Amino acid sequence: MTSQPPSPPSQPEQPEQAVPTCYRHPDRETWVRCQRCERPICPDCMRDAAVGFQCPECVAEGNRTVRQARSPFGGGVVQKTYVTWGLLVVTALVYGAQLLTTGSEAVVKELAMWPAGVAGLGEYHRLLTVALVHGSIIHLLLNGYAIYLVGPYLERAYGHVRFLALYVLSALGGSVLGLWLDPIGQPTVGASGAVFGMFGAAFVVGRRLNLDVRGIAVIIVLNLVLTFVFPGISWTGHVGGLIVGSALAAGMAYAPRNNRTLWQGLAIAGTLAVLVVLVLVRVPAIVSMIPMMG
Repeated sequence: MTSQPPSPPSQPEQPEQAVPTCYRHPDRETWVRCQRCERPICPDCMRDAAVGFQCPECVAEGNRTVRQARSPFGGGVVQKTYVTWGLLVVTALVYGAQLLTTGSEAVVKELAMWPAGVAGLGEYHRLLTVALVHGSIIHLLLNGYAIYLVGPYLERAYGHVRFLALYVLSALGGSVLGLWLDPIGQPTVGASGAVFGMFGAAFVVGRRLNLDVRGIAVIIVLNLVLTFVFPGISWTGHVGGLIVGSALAAGMAYAPRNNRTLWQGLAIAGTLAVLVVLVLVRVPAIVSMIPMMG
């Protein structure tokens, strides 16, 4: 008999390699791994990275260490000036409502600022809604054009929220000075207080950034001269808006870099508080004068 060579020892069976599954979606197979943590990720969890892909958690962690771009005075970077356009649209819509109302008197009567209406009727909304109504299409176009020119510049400098606060408080500042110095039965309309506040703020921003401010200075002086030369113009609205807008703009532009947002918030809150106190102090005096009007 011929002898048979011994058969080679049997090799142990190799276990099948398991297919990785996404760490966030265990039912999805994937061979792609996060470049930072090396966890498997499915297409829904892939985030483009400089090399390969990262998972959502690693991307979020990386973003926390990246300094976010800011506007020159601390607000978020403004790509589109939504606030400026929003103000223009709302103002135009209100004027459209004036035209659709008989003689436009109903809208003006409801929204215009006059001291006796604010104090005697307790209609404090007039201190702000005055900026929405205008006496003529020319009045509207002049103020609208000023907002269109200066608004985007300030909105990009301060960010959406700070710019809106500047606009609103400038309008309020013009109304408050009118509350103190205008005849108590004299109605006032227009966004001129807010516009003059924007002029003052543009001057402050230019000075803070070491820009040439002669152009805006000439505009301010020229408009102040026209305010006092031509009758029927509310000088209190213009001057009050200019003072408040300039002061608030300076408070935000020159706020210390450390905790700048806090200081700017205090500047806005402090300005509002001063204006509210001035209103509350003035109202009783106006109320006492109302009987003499009759």
